[in-house]
Amino acid sequence: MQILREIHVQRGYCAVVKMLSTTLCGVKLRNPTILASGILGISKDSAQRIIKGGAGAITLKSLCHEERKGHPGPNMVVIDSGMLNAVGLPGQGMDNAIADFERLDDLAAPIIGSIFGYTIEDFGIVAKKMASLSPAMIEIDISCPHMSYSKPFYADAESIQKITRLVKKNAGGIPVSAKLSPNVHNIAELALVAEKAGADAITAINTASGMKIDLETRTPLLGNKTGGLSGPALKPIAVRCVYEVYEAVKIPIVGTGGVTTGEDAIEMIMAGATAVGVGTACYYHGPDVFSRICDEMKAWMKKNKVKSLDEIRGSAHGK
Repeated sequence: MQILREIHVQRGYCAVVKMLSTTLCGVKLRNPTILASGILGISKDSAQRIIKGGAGAITLKSLCHEERKGHPGPNMVVIDSGMLNAVGLPGQGMDNAIADFERLDDLAAPIIGSIFGYTIEDFGIVAKKMASLSPAMIEIDISCPHMSYSKPFYADAESIQKITRLVKKNAGGIPVSAKLSPNVHNIAELALVAEKAGADAITAINTASGMKIDLETRTPLLGNKTGGLSGPALKPIAVRCVYEVYEAVKIPIVGTGGVTTGEDAIEMIMAGATAVGVGTACYYHGPDVFSRICDEMKAWMKKNKVKSLDEIRGSAHGK
């Protein structure tokens, strides 16, 4: 009887694991939740804490070819249903990251390296250095809303094409995801440009541009004046973008923006996401938010007799 009971428990465990297991660009994830870039992914210790919290994969904080201090404060403000940040992509730079991390394929969950550059050529340099750490994937951050470019890369199809091709060339065969911005009118078209240029996936979306004004001082609260909106207020925009991108491309999508609950994650997957990025929710609920989201997803799936995420992925499209 004890043996039969153990077999039953093992089968039940396997069924639960299979229920949420996901493959993204050939990378196997125990569940579809991914720590979004910019949140806690700054060291191996922080990555391990998030993995213990239940995340299926970790995206590191975006890095470029040099150290960056970021924008002057105040650079973050809590608003109704979300946050505004204008931290300005501070980071240790790729050379210091290589010394700190040494490698990224020795942790208990896949690690995604996020990169950015000031120029198109910078992206190629940083991609080659990131590839030397052996991440599971490389995410191209071309969409930060509070970086100063003469012409935003995220809104220019030619720049997206050139950057994606250059990163692919220097990624050493590692899958590449282009992270797109909601601050455009044609995100589906730009996703298709990235796909044709060789992107293996699309991350949709980065934060949306926003501002908050202090009524007493009559000035913007953020030192940079504008910042990126994240949190629950961003979710309807993110869901719409994922839905539109899914209609345009054949490559997988990492749906990111405002996911806080299991039902949020299910909604993203119904819109077409293969995996789901979680960021600001970590500030609200701590690193264990990943386990909670996964538990809520499993509860919804059991209630609705859904055995795997494949059954509902893209179901909102009625195909």
